Amino acid sequence: MAQRPSCCSIWAQCLGCLYSCHWKKSPQERMQIIKCNDCFWFGLLFLTFLLSLGWLYIGLVLLNDLHNFNEFLFKQWGCWMDWSLVFLLVTSLLVTYASLLLLLALLLRLCGQPLHLHCVHKVLLIFIILLVVAGLVGLDIQWQEEWHSLRVSLQATAPFLHIGAVAGVTLLAWPVARTFYHIHQRGPKILLLLLFFGVALAIYLVPLCISSPCIMEPIDLPRKPELVGHRGAPMLAPENTLMSLWKTAECGATVFETDVMVSSDGVPFLMHDDRLSRTTDVASVFPDRITAHSSDFSWNELKRLNAGAWFLERRTFWWAKQLSDRDRKEAENQRVPTLEELLKEAASLNLSIIFDLRRPPENHTYHDTFVNQTVETVLNARVPQDMVLWLPDDDRANVQQRAPGMRQVYGQQGGNRTERPQYLNLPYQDLPQLDIKALHQDNTSVNLFVVNKSWLFSLLWCAGVDSVTTNDCQLLQQMSGPVWLIPPQTYLITWIIINCVSALLLLLAFLSQRTCASEETRPGKNFFPFTPFFSSSRLPLAHSIYDPFFHPPQV
Repeated sequence: MAQRPSCCSIWAQCLGCLYSCHWKKSPQERMQIIKCNDCFWFGLLFLTFLLSLGWLYIGLVLLNDLHNFNEFLFKQWGCWMDWSLVFLLVTSLLVTYASLLLLLALLLRLCGQPLHLHCVHKVLLIFIILLVVAGLVGLDIQWQEEWHSLRVSLQATAPFLHIGAVAGVTLLAWPVARTFYHIHQRGPKILLLLLFFGVALAIYLVPLCISSPCIMEPIDLPRKPELVGHRGAPMLAPENTLMSLWKTAECGATVFETDVMVSSDGVPFLMHDDRLSRTTDVASVFPDRITAHSSDFSWNELKRLNAGAWFLERRTFWWAKQLSDRDRKEAENQRVPTLEELLKEAASLNLSIIFDLRRPPENHTYHDTFVNQTVETVLNARVPQDMVLWLPDDDRANVQQRAPGMRQVYGQQGGNRTERPQYLNLPYQDLPQLDIKALHQDNTSVNLFVVNKSWLFSLLWCAGVDSVTTNDCQLLQQMSGPVWLIPPQTYLITWIIINCVSALLLLLAFLSQRTCASEETRPGKNFFPFTPFFSSSRLPLAHSIYDPFFHPPQV
């Protein structure tokens, strides 16, 4: 009577079908495959898993700034698309594929099967590695400042990454211990032991280098940073419009941030892009002037443009909520506002205004007098001067003389100036270089931009930042506290407990594998010489699956 296949053999057949490409080879042919080849592909699989996981982490951090990437591609291609969702889906797919393939290899090993990677998987692994490397190179070439964003993110995630690393090295202890007891040469055994426990010790001691603002006593938590609307509230209304100004006030923000240009006839107006095609209907009103500079249009021409319909046609931020019918009607009727209109409306809403100047081309009529034209507009609006936060460095001394009531904001911490700045407006990537407490002692307020995610806002909140510029004022307004806040004593106890539990599990892994190794080498036991993790197994199960000429003995 033929022996019925076991449950493990059925599972091995299913798993091996997904993983291996040597189903039709005889055991003799499989034994001729070079063992180091299997080890190489397993190492490449593990490397792919780490790279894809790291790229996913980088992607989650970059989501805060991905709107800049979308605008950059729009300038290059002229077609708008929010790439954040695509980026997340593709990266998650890569991580899932590498994780499942790695898990598949471990399960096959538990079933005693050889691990000969299929050629399709080999091609896909190489493709994933090249894709991630290309992404890293592109990031380094085009957006080097994002490496500083990763440094900032580690202050928010380092405690949790440490826990994950401890769990990883603990799980790795079992295969390492098995390998250790199957190595017969003393030198490699000592080297493996020193390498593994050296890495484990380094991971255990990593918290000594972790410095996070959110490891603090709750009673010491600074006040919540104020909100500055980046071009208003661009998730709730078309950017740089009066509707966006109203939504900024509804969000509880205190400052409206915008960009100011000047028309060909000398009227300062709100616009961020050098071309009008992204935020207006210039393509339909002036089809032959799509590529013209925004400042080359007269004010009468700018008044003819619709500055809100585009907001209804495409979603600038895919996670933004849907507009109500009333807001949709309001948005589709928005026009390009002048700086004077904005100042008067902001004064009625008790909002401050901060803006940067975008100079027109050199051949423009108001290229050299743009600053004076803007200051004149502020004075003619007859609004309180202290509601204007003057950011441009151009001709700052003249501006202070003509409008001494305006608050001067600086875009850099150092410089040749002799006076101490009262307001700093810096990118959030500068956080590690800032001494917030020292700046507060000098009566200097700090605003960091652009902050769109709760984890980043929480970090800046703990650090004591005075205000942040954001695209998502609605999200940050609803936060009643940081995402996480751990007292130092609690973190120390947690760190010690996790390390102790991990160390005990490491010891248990080596002791249990030592017992298993002793059982295998006892007289009368089937003993298989040590083979690498990816080498072919000699179990009869493998013969029954892989050898079409093998027949189990008849009973």
